[in-house]
Amino acid sequence: MQYNLSSKITLERTPERYYRSNDMIETLRQTRYEKLRTNIYADANEGALEIAEKVATLIHEKENQGERCVLGLSGGSSPLGIYDELVRMHREEGLSFADVIVFNVSEFFPVNQAEQHSNTKLLQTYLLDKVNFKSENFHTPDTTVNRSNVYDFCRNYEELIEKYDGLDLVLVSVGLVGNIAYNESGSQISTLTRLMLLDNESQRDLKRYYSSISEVPSSAITMGLSTLLNAKQVILLAWGEYKSAILKEVIEGKTDDSVPASFLQLHKNAIAAIDLNAAQQLTRISHPWLVGPCEWTDMLIRRAIVWLCSETDKPILKLTNKDYNQHGLDELLALYGSAYNVNIKIFNDLQHTITGWPGGKPNADDSDRPERAKPYPKSVLVFSPHPDDDVISMGGTFQRLVDQNHDVHVAYQTSGNIAVGDEEVIRYISLMQNLVDRFDKQNDNIREKYAQILHFLTQEKQAGDTDTSDVLYIKAQIRREEARSACRFIGVRPENVHFLDLPFYETGKVQKGKLKDVDIFKVITLLAKFQPHQIFVAGDLADPHGTHKVCLDAALAAIHELKENEWMKECRIWMYRGAWAEWEIDHIEMAVPISPEQLRQKRNAILKHQSQMESAPFLGNDERLFWQRAEERNQSTANLYNKLGLASYEAMEAFVEYKKEN
Repeated sequence: MQYNLSSKITLERTPERYYRSNDMIETLRQTRYEKLRTNIYADANEGALEIAEKVATLIHEKENQGERCVLGLSGGSSPLGIYDELVRMHREEGLSFADVIVFNVSEFFPVNQAEQHSNTKLLQTYLLDKVNFKSENFHTPDTTVNRSNVYDFCRNYEELIEKYDGLDLVLVSVGLVGNIAYNESGSQISTLTRLMLLDNESQRDLKRYYSSISEVPSSAITMGLSTLLNAKQVILLAWGEYKSAILKEVIEGKTDDSVPASFLQLHKNAIAAIDLNAAQQLTRISHPWLVGPCEWTDMLIRRAIVWLCSETDKPILKLTNKDYNQHGLDELLALYGSAYNVNIKIFNDLQHTITGWPGGKPNADDSDRPERAKPYPKSVLVFSPHPDDDVISMGGTFQRLVDQNHDVHVAYQTSGNIAVGDEEVIRYISLMQNLVDRFDKQNDNIREKYAQILHFLTQEKQAGDTDTSDVLYIKAQIRREEARSACRFIGVRPENVHFLDLPFYETGKVQKGKLKDVDIFKVITLLAKFQPHQIFVAGDLADPHGTHKVCLDAALAAIHELKENEWMKECRIWMYRGAWAEWEIDHIEMAVPISPEQLRQKRNAILKHQSQMESAPFLGNDERLFWQRAEERNQSTANLYNKLGLASYEAMEAFVEYKKEN
């Protein structure tokens, strides 16, 4: 089975020559805005394989020279694919780590190497313990480092690096605020290994890995910028769309201590290794017309015209030949003859994305509509990664599909149990205790079970502890009933609500398992049973927790397995986005208008998920509640359409069609 089809979505709209040209002059032209050498890969897996090969080559070279290879390695999720490949190369190709020296780039303080998110533990678990590495060659802050000796440790760490004649290669990732290792905003280029307080932005970024902000470390021991810049080679890693905004600053912006990773621009042998999703905001990917000739597709033309409208503060139909010429879009005038011809084409394209009939309008000409008119009514299946993503992301469209008499099913792919706060469980258990006292006083077994659960949550459980199976079950049931309540509000029949509980999620921890066949088979079984005419999936690659991407991969893998079925050939798949980002307008293929009344209904459906309000764990670093994020995002989409000269709506939900592989 294919486990990573989501990584190919970007490739459908990005010609390879924009990020991997074989012509030196073309490469220089494309990278004219980039001040840090950047290698863009089709996906994170391709990048990890190539970087692992670089590391292996360096190890071999040093070994042949009779020298030790000295590496600076970091934790986090970005290097894990590289570590996996290095382990494979050790097992299958004989890559030896016997003479490799490893320095941990950063570690949380106070040091707790047994803690789940400790970089020391991560490096040992994913790499060092799986190869022939000598433990004495691993240098990292340990539990002997405390408040009284941390400064001595940092000084000795620097001296030890110098003893090995410096670091040969450092692998390090970039944070969402431009921090490198844990050199926070304001870090000076001369800094050495030191204790660093984590700023509020970094702590909010880390919060997605912890159940509450109180568990997030407040400081870390980190190699300084000078230490990193003195390494012979530095590779900056970044995978995924949610890193794209900061990467533009790091790679194309000025060197600035507010974005410490930008100082890598000054290193003679530093590169950024990123995937296409992470590269989305680099000029050569997002605005290729500014760096040279383009392969003009309908989507790219739309993107260029939307950008031109923003630059000139004009709606589409008021753009002139002069506007095109002054902003580097004269190629389009040569292709289409005049600004008017381009304007009317893009205006009509955008107009045709707007529909109040997301399931198709029966008995109507559908040649210019996003969704076909027949069959009607349709069997519709909405996949929701968590038990609230359906109403958060497409609640207005969901309601329309039901109101327009389609047979709408919703499949919640995960239980979402770890995203329920302990207080919610305590509240429900207390309620159930009262019910037992009233209606079943003789049931000592259930009363004892409730007491055990309450004692665990209020007396035994410590920060970072995994919930018991009973607590996880209750948390899952809370989310199920909230989802059922929202579905009742919308009008979905109870028998049309399905809970898949995909096994990859059910670890009880923030760290999830890998997608496996058993997950995909669950999705295949559901699809084969209902044979829908229309599927909605969460195409939210900006999800910082990763669950949405895994759920998308599970759905796409199942669709791929079933692609030869006649009903699947006729099925259309629409991708929505979650609470973190919206589709860029050049990609939108269906925009569903939402009236003020419908927006209020959507809000009320979201509010049925009470456990996901203010006290929910893992809300991320956005302080707005989910209904606020959703409304503001939907209103922004409508405002953009209006600024381009199209009709004015209260809000809009946007979708992109997923093209099935042949």
